Amino acid sequence: MPSTSAHRLAAGLITAASAAYSLIGLLYFSHSAAYGVAAGLAILVVVTTHTVNMRAALRGGRPPLFPLTPLLQAVAAYLPDLFLPYGWSTVTAPMLAGTALVFLPLGWGAAAVTLMIAYEAYTLTLGPGMLVITLFYTLTVPLTGAMIYALVRFVRMAADLESARAELADAAVLRERLRISRDLHDGLGRSLTAIALKGDLAARLMDRDPRTARGEVQELAQVAREAAQDVRQVARGYRAMSLPGEVDRAVALLEASGVRCQAHLAGADVRRPSEEALAWAVREAVTNVLRHSRATTCTITTSVRDGALRLEVANDGAAADPAPAGGGLTGLAERAAQAGGACSAGPTATGGYLLTMEVPA
Repeated sequence: MPSTSAHRLAAGLITAASAAYSLIGLLYFSHSAAYGVAAGLAILVVVTTHTVNMRAALRGGRPPLFPLTPLLQAVAAYLPDLFLPYGWSTVTAPMLAGTALVFLPLGWGAAAVTLMIAYEAYTLTLGPGMLVITLFYTLTVPLTGAMIYALVRFVRMAADLESARAELADAAVLRERLRISRDLHDGLGRSLTAIALKGDLAARLMDRDPRTARGEVQELAQVAREAAQDVRQVARGYRAMSLPGEVDRAVALLEASGVRCQAHLAGADVRRPSEEALAWAVREAVTNVLRHSRATTCTITTSVRDGALRLEVANDGAAADPAPAGGGLTGLAERAAQAGGACSAGPTATGGYLLTMEVPA
């Protein structure tokens, strides 16, 4: 049961209405003690069953032994009319109207309330001196019933909104975790690969060419600083990616690793989501070339056709036993889909490997 202010407000208003009608019923003591005791017992049954029904309704369920408790409330609401004077059910029908509207389909509930109104109008006009207040008492039935129904719906909607808000918060947390995981994989993968390659190269050159080795170490330090910056940007949720800048870094890294690389970029204005998706594709493709292939050449090209920008990253050295698509390619497919495009990758007939991404220009 949701412990919300909406639930407390609704429960308080329904309890107040039940108490008010109970006090009216106890006015039968002014006629005789027997009438008062009978009315007191009857109102106790009505209020008890009504409370059980409403507590279950506010929780979004049905009361125990349903439909026995609503039926018992209906019997206690109308049976005393056989021996109590002056339209006893005028006291209890408003609460029963709320129960009917809450637990019956709305059409059937409205029909039941209409019958209650007709019965009360008929009963009151038969009583001495009751004609002048017939309209008042008949109006209490639909108005009180509608108030109870609206309060229950209000509480259930508030509970549903609270649940939906919690689910949205969980989904937002999950999306953020996925974003961080994907950005760390895509961003740090290239940097760590470059650090490893440059560290190996510097170690091999340390004895025979110290100057070149020192240059590689300096570049390694620069890549490490870029990796640290990447981590800070991932943590802040800001990852500004530039396709030309990423291609330039890819060419430099491949050339430094002994892979000849050529880049041919189409001069076209690209939407920011599309450009970032393509930049990530270049980064992932180059990382895979360095990690998994035996490539000696690599080409990076973009072309525009029918309002779409197509990226192709091809190399001539597909792995002999390529691993299945992992998180990197899955992340690229997700990025492409978010930009309104698609991504695919696989070996070519000539023994190379081709990654393509096509997004709206």
